Parts: sequence; C-alpha cells; structure tokens
Amino acid sequence: MNVLLQLFFGFARIGAISFGGGHASIPLVQREVVEVQGWLTYEEFGNLLALDELTPGPILINSATFVGSRIAGMPGAIVASLGSIAPACVITMLLIFLLHKYRKLEIINEMLFAVKCMAVGLILVTILRMAGSVIFLTGDTSGIDYLLLVMTIAAFIVLRKLQLSPLLIMLACGAIELTITYFLQ
Repeated sequence: MNVLLQLFFGFARIGAISFGGGHASIPLVQREVVEVQGWLTYEEFGNLLALDELTPGPILINSATFVGSRIAGMPGAIVASLGSIAPACVITMLLIFLLHKYRKLEIINEMLFAVKCMAVGLILVTILRMAGSVIFLTGDTSGIDYLLLVMTIAAFIVLRKLQLSPLLIMLACGAIELTITYFLQ
C-alpha cells in the first residue's frame, strides 16, 4: 500500500477510537507508529512525546503531523493530520444532521440538557482543581500563596466587570508575579 494511504488510514484508525482526550490516545499512537508500522523506534517515540508536550495543539494531531513529515515530508504531514481528524469530522457532521432532523423530539432535548450539565460539571471540577493547586501549593493550608490567591480573585473581578481581554489579564498577572518574585524580594 502507498505510504500516504498507510499514514492516512493509520491515523484515521487512531482518530476513530481515541476517546478521553489527547493523553488517552498516546498508547494507540505508540502501537500504530512503533509496533505496527515501525515508523519510529521507542526512543524516537519518547522524543515525539516530549515535543508534543512543548507544542500547542492536540497530541494526536501533533503526532500525526510529526510522523507524517518524518515518513513522507509535507504531503505525509498533511495526509496523516487529515487522517487523524477525519473520523471526528464525520461523526460530528452525522450528529449535527441527526440533531437537526430530530430536534423536536423531547428525548433529544433531554439528552442535550444532560450533556450541557455534564459539560458544566467537568468544567467546574477543572476550575476547582486548578484553584486548589494555585491556592494550596503544598496540598494543605500551610502552603497558601496569598499573592496568587489575590491575583486570581482580582483577575476574575476585572474579567467580569471591565470585560478586558483574558490575554491582557494573563500578561498583567505574569508581569506582577515576575516583578514581585524577582525584583521586590
């Protein structure tokens, strides 16, 4: 089989069955790339994971782009990346079609409400975990970082009241932290 087709279908298989976020796809990528296809060694795959953590974007797409580029240059990068997202695109389009067609059914509205509630719950859990790691640096109350606590509350208030760009608020908080940590202590 043509190497471009192998790249496309190899990453399409991974994209079709990887649920649970990017880190859940790592064993699938390793199996396909190292064990099945032999495109990378275990050491090279370890380097790939290190690069994935340093670059922005989903792990699966970054891996597909890197491996595709390594195996077949720019065409390989494009084909592997497209293969990794194609299943999600097809499934999403199918769900949108079905939702549009059956949107008046009460059970569909109930399911959507349940999904919205689950999404809010997942976001809330993430916020609480992040807040806990910021406020309690050591995991107990003796390690409270009051500067980060004050900046978190202030950032929330500024974001809600002044509706400034989150990027500006993050840059301002970073500048304050840098100034206090390195110049005022």
